[in-house]
Amino acid sequence: MLKIIMKILLGVFILIIGIGIFLFLAGANKIEIVAPVVLVPSETLEAVQQAENQKSNKPPARLADIENQRPLTEPPKIIKAIYLTSWSAGNPLKIKYLIDLTKTTEINAVVIDIKDYSGYVAYDIQVPEVEKYQAKEIRIPRINRLIKQLHDEGIYVIARITIFQDPRLEQARPNLAVKSKKTGGSWLDNKKLTWIDPAAEEAWHYNIAIARETADRGFDELNFDYIRFPSDGDLNDMDFSFWDEKIPKSSVIGDFFKTLRQELTGIKISADLFGLATINQDDLGIGQVIENAYQYFDYVSPMVYPSHYASGFLGYKNPALYPYEVVKYSMEAAFQRLKNYELEIKNSTSTKFLNSKFYILNSKLRPWLQDFDMGADYNAEMIRKQIKATNDAASSTPELLNGFMLWNPSNIYQF
Repeated sequence: MLKIIMKILLGVFILIIGIGIFLFLAGANKIEIVAPVVLVPSETLEAVQQAENQKSNKPPARLADIENQRPLTEPPKIIKAIYLTSWSAGNPLKIKYLIDLTKTTEINAVVIDIKDYSGYVAYDIQVPEVEKYQAKEIRIPRINRLIKQLHDEGIYVIARITIFQDPRLEQARPNLAVKSKKTGGSWLDNKKLTWIDPAAEEAWHYNIAIARETADRGFDELNFDYIRFPSDGDLNDMDFSFWDEKIPKSSVIGDFFKTLRQELTGIKISADLFGLATINQDDLGIGQVIENAYQYFDYVSPMVYPSHYASGFLGYKNPALYPYEVVKYSMEAAFQRLKNYELEIKNSTSTKFLNSKFYILNSKLRPWLQDFDMGADYNAEMIRKQIKATNDAASSTPELLNGFMLWNPSNIYQF
């Protein structure tokens, strides 16, 4: 019995000595448990790094890219484009989808979000104000390489830049924003998004700096959207610090158009307008008059989505069910107004036209067409009807048409 007790005590003693030695070594050498090394694809590492940068408010790490590209030397004569978000443009599978479309359909161009409704620029742009305002979110890691990939396939690449709907700029520079009379803070539209006062010229030049750097990357064309005053929300609650509410809205927007043309000389630019701008003679309450766009843009792109026309238009309870009729009527009006504008310039002796080197003398129309379900299920047949309507509307003046662009926010096309 005594022997058994002695053995137990000896075992306890040895255990205590062992624990003491372990604790001593751990304190002296800072023993750490090391996680196993896991190999992660470079794309995933980039995404993790970008997420960490955003958390710490650090500027994103520079991503190695190739040299700036140049626009296509022989672009397609007639542009037939689809739209991609910046997230899609940064996804290799979506780019493959686009390239496959160009090989199996008549699509030969793409419109890519470079600055969307969020106000963030989607690539590693080198503009000091964008850095200062933290308005960069890299969704397209290597923009030059993407442009080259698309150009190698003969694809015409258009950069879409939204202007006055800009929550990021509003957060950084709230003094430039449209204000709320009720709250004194920034005014919100129906989607709870903030807007920049369209008369704030500092915002004009901020966006022009973005546009110029984007063009230097090798895009074939710059497309400008939300070039207008707000159209929805409590419009009576809007308060403007820069617009005096006396100068017509169309003059404010027209002056911005002129400034774009002057500052982006030699660059192809296009403007997105409401579809009703084709037929309304006023500015729709948002400052958009189609003749003002004809003056300064190479291409004018009315968004003639049938679902966006009010019930009763052309006598139709639901215009979305009549894509051919709605688009043809709208585009016929647009072509007639473009023809009238060109005749006015040709026959004019006014110094307004003769002394300006910035006027576009041969602007062309290239509408946005609906490829999304709203008001009706839009299948391939509905899209084809819109394309046919566009071509038929231009049958007597085909030289005024430069194709079409298809819009689907999910970037899945029935075409």
